[in-house]
Amino acid sequence: MNLPAALPRIDARAVLRYDVPASLVVFLVALPLSLGIAIASGAPVMAGLIAAVVGGIVVGFVGGSPLQVSGPAAGLTVIVADLVANFGWKVTCLITVGAGILQILFGLSRIAQTALAIAPVVVHAMLAGIGITIALQQIHVLLGGTSASNAWSNIVNLPGQIADLNPPDLIVGGIVIALLLSWPMMPAAMRKVPGPLVAIVAATAVALVFGLDAEKIALNGNFFDALALPDLPDGRWGAVALGVLTVALIASVESLLSAVAVDKMHTGPRTNFNRELIGQGTANMTSGLIGGLPVTGVIVRSTANVAAGARTRWSAILHGVWVLLFAVVLTGLVQQIPKAALAGLLVVIGTQLVKLAHMRLAHRTGDLWVYAITVVSVVFLNLLEGVGIGLAVAIGLVVWRVVRAEITSEPIGTEATHQWMVHVKGSLSFLSLPRLTKALNAVPSGARVTLDLDLDFLDHAAGEMIADWRRAHEAGGGTVAVDEHGKPTLTDTDTAPPQRHHASNKVVGMLPWKRTRHRSEDTTTPASLRSVMGGIDEYHRSHADRFREHTAELAGGQNPDALFLTCADSRIVPNVITASGPGDLFTIRNVGNLVPAESSGDTSVAAGLQFAIDELGVSSIVVCGHSGCGAMNALLDDSAPGDTPVDHWLANALPSLTAFRNGHPAGRSADEAGLSPTDQLAVVNVAKQLETLQRHPLVGRAIAGGRLRVVGMFFDIATARVIEVTTTGVAVSADPVR
Repeated sequence: MNLPAALPRIDARAVLRYDVPASLVVFLVALPLSLGIAIASGAPVMAGLIAAVVGGIVVGFVGGSPLQVSGPAAGLTVIVADLVANFGWKVTCLITVGAGILQILFGLSRIAQTALAIAPVVVHAMLAGIGITIALQQIHVLLGGTSASNAWSNIVNLPGQIADLNPPDLIVGGIVIALLLSWPMMPAAMRKVPGPLVAIVAATAVALVFGLDAEKIALNGNFFDALALPDLPDGRWGAVALGVLTVALIASVESLLSAVAVDKMHTGPRTNFNRELIGQGTANMTSGLIGGLPVTGVIVRSTANVAAGARTRWSAILHGVWVLLFAVVLTGLVQQIPKAALAGLLVVIGTQLVKLAHMRLAHRTGDLWVYAITVVSVVFLNLLEGVGIGLAVAIGLVVWRVVRAEITSEPIGTEATHQWMVHVKGSLSFLSLPRLTKALNAVPSGARVTLDLDLDFLDHAAGEMIADWRRAHEAGGGTVAVDEHGKPTLTDTDTAPPQRHHASNKVVGMLPWKRTRHRSEDTTTPASLRSVMGGIDEYHRSHADRFREHTAELAGGQNPDALFLTCADSRIVPNVITASGPGDLFTIRNVGNLVPAESSGDTSVAAGLQFAIDELGVSSIVVCGHSGCGAMNALLDDSAPGDTPVDHWLANALPSLTAFRNGHPAGRSADEAGLSPTDQLAVVNVAKQLETLQRHPLVGRAIAGGRLRVVGMFFDIATARVIEVTTTGVAVSADPVR
């Protein structure tokens, strides 16, 4: 760990230009938050300012995240309040010191990344639970009363508190809440001043001007009087150790997750996570030793820091210096702030920790139960137990998803054929035997069964059960054909320990039928259709469910980005070479990827153009030719043209042939790129179709209006490269499209 490198190199001009202004913004954000968090934690008010000073200066120098700002955090208020209630303030400071030592050991052990293994949904739920708990506590202070030690008591006592509210406190707190909620809608020039500072100053001013009888913050001495060494506990060392572990883990996770989020906000140096933990641990040791709250990386201050234009860690350091100067020189101002004003600030902060976006994400990803259980556990039990329960539920859900196999059993064809399909997909282990047994027992005796296994895991118990059922079914006059797609097979279950493999190496739409095996025993379908019908069976078995996730949203209509005009050649797969999916391309295919001129009288392509531009509003048209094109070969054939439909159609390409023979620039550049004469003509043909499109009235108007772009491409089948084509040719090196 290269700690000496933590000392920042000073670029005085950059610091003055960027970091000093940013540090002042962060100071103004941190000041009211630090005071409010101290009060919510049941700690001395000055403990919040001490933690802000230590978090800014110590973590600023030692930590591994240059733009993260540290200080007292709302995420630890519940834990700290519980510790203060059980052990007293000075023993809580000792617990903070112990947590700092443990964090330093975490960093020196280089295990910082393991703290990020907590499922994000659990972290989101933990923060929401903390937010709800803070809001339930502070709503009582906002109404002029005192909060209870647990959420349930705060809920039960709330009706009585409402009936016995103190109007001055409610007015002061209401002003803060109203300003904070409306501040994001204010003009940008006003929003340069932090909303929390404006709200606290405004509420305090109203209380002073109108003489409102609202309880104010009381300080026992100045900043230096608040500095105090921690005390040893009077027994209960096991509970103290648990408190140390709890604070260390929660502070580490919150700091690291905040650092990850901050890294996404800027393009400067990335976080060294192990060094960041050492910095956080050093700050917590220092804060605890001198009477401050626990310190973590704080996303609210860090976001303000980045948004204000900070470039280096000097912004965080200087913000700590400004807090120190305020706490030493302007302590008297703090005692003018009503408690209800800070309560209003904390109510808003608490409710903002409950994010609808996190709930929607949990719902979309199937983790809503994990989120809900974690929130309820954090609110009504405690933070550590709530996170533990949430992690246990999340792990259980992961295990269930990993080991769960999709098992279906259904008849296929008519009753006369007496055929059944049993499909098993995923991980098949002894945990799935009850459902597998039920599915197999649903198959009637004597049926012709196809057992379709698309597995990534198969253990001995499941393999043995399938073998026993197969013997019994065949003894009863039935037949069983086993179709195994995945790497684990039934024959492997008796010879080696089970291993996890990818379920299948087949990708729909990528491998031709002749390279896949369809073991269908269907003898009623003509041989000429078996590849198609077998492919449809494979699609339904392995891909339809995943495909439906995308097509379901398109059932009401299409909104493609591009019209893709290409050859009818079977080797061209537009969605593969453009990495697109359903609903992305409006495709027109014909022999030779041609656009007939208006004078030809052929409206087949023109109809598609009109529909794509006028009805669908596509933003681009792509003309894609390809190597080894049969239409281009036919054009180069010197034999006299015939009277077949193909001959009549290829007459639309004669301008391309003439241009090629007259030395069209596209042909010359294709020749320089080493393409064959047939492929040179194919490139010229794409260039000529681009010219035809640009002269088309409908296309021309859309291009002139900036609504449409026309591009050309050439697909080289042998190398699977896509090369861009213009009206003048291709790049000499024939580089693929970037």
